[in-house]
This record gives sequence, structure tokens and C-alpha cells, in this order.
Amino acid sequence: MLFQAAVLHAEDLATSNQPAPAWKLKDPDGREVSSEQFKGKVVIVDFWATWCQPCISEIPGYIELQKKYGPAGLVIVGVAYRDFKGPANVKKFAQDKGMNYMVLIGDETIADAFGGIEGIPSTFLINRDGRIVHHKLGAMPHEEYEKIVQQALN
Repeated sequence: MLFQAAVLHAEDLATSNQPAPAWKLKDPDGREVSSEQFKGKVVIVDFWATWCQPCISEIPGYIELQKKYGPAGLVIVGVAYRDFKGPANVKKFAQDKGMNYMVLIGDETIADAFGGIEGIPSTFLINRDGRIVHHKLGAMPHEEYEKIVQQALN
């Protein structure tokens, strides 16, 4: 059963520095995006939903990270997961929130590829070598997560 993860503090989950899975998803307009496009970049893959309050609380931080670190090679991919109102709702939500990063429509295939999603937000940080270097379940204070992202970028 999918649940909305705690807002106060994320659970840092152990990572084995395992290779990130390859995936293909569509954006809300139906254009296909592939993980292959991000080789050599640091990628945040954030599973979220428009109905998830902890997910929504992290959006301003992701907007800031994209602005600040995009030129250094950071790519943020927001994967709308189990957002039952459909792509048009996700697109409008992203526009209304000013999301300046890629928003894609997720499914069980990508969730399974990442080992299953127990709750959202569930966020994976992938280094330039394509390895998962951090996984968090739940929202984390922006300043704390930014330090982890900075380490991956260096």
C-alpha cells in the first residue's frame, strides 16, 4: 500500500551504490523522455503526486536547486506517480507551481525498476556515473538535502 511519507524528516535509506535503472516515460504532452538523455549528469528522480502534501512542500526547494545547480549538471525529474486525475492535471499543477524542472508521468514499470515505491515522496539521487548514491523516503529539510546534492555534484 502506497502511503504519504512523513513531512518532518525523511528516512535516509541505505544505498548500495547500485546502478540506476534505465527508463522511458512520457511528459504530460506525450513526448517520450529517456534516462539515456542524462548520461554524465547528476539526476534527482523524485516520485511525487499532486495530492501529496509532503511532496508539495519540497517543490520550492527543487525549483531552487534546479536554478542554482542546473548549469553545473543537475537535472531534476519529477515523476508524477499514482496521480489518478491524469496528465492534464499534472501539467496544470506543474505550471501553477512554477516547476522549472522536468515533470513526467510515472507508472508501475518505473516504480518496479527502482525497487518498488513504498511511499511518496521517494527520491533517488544518481551521480554522474549513473549510480544511485542516495535514496530518501519522505520530505527532508531543503538545506540538508542541498548538502547531499552538492556532494554528488563535486
